[in-house]
Amino acid sequence: MNEKGGYVYILTNERHTVLYIGVTTDLPRRIQEHGQGLDKGFTKRYNVHKLIYTAFFEDVQDAINREKQMKKWKRGWKEKVINEQNPEWKELSPL
Repeated sequence: MNEKGGYVYILTNERHTVLYIGVTTDLPRRIQEHGQGLDKGFTKRYNVHKLIYTAFFEDVQDAINREKQMKKWKRGWKEKVINEQNPEWKELSPL
């Protein structure tokens, strides 16, 4: 049932006080949606649009499972995986 892979991603705000974890099969499209404020929910309300972490999974179900797992983590654990990939928390999106 593997149609295509998926991405787990983490967004933050300008001051890095908020973390948002999401999953998608089309990362560029999804990041663009967040950046344009197309979602009326959490990311728009808290101005969360800076991409700081991505992980690709060959099977989208693995990405979904990882997202669910990461959402349960304490902030320190989330920061650890971000710092391993992107220690300066630089914007990763080319958009």
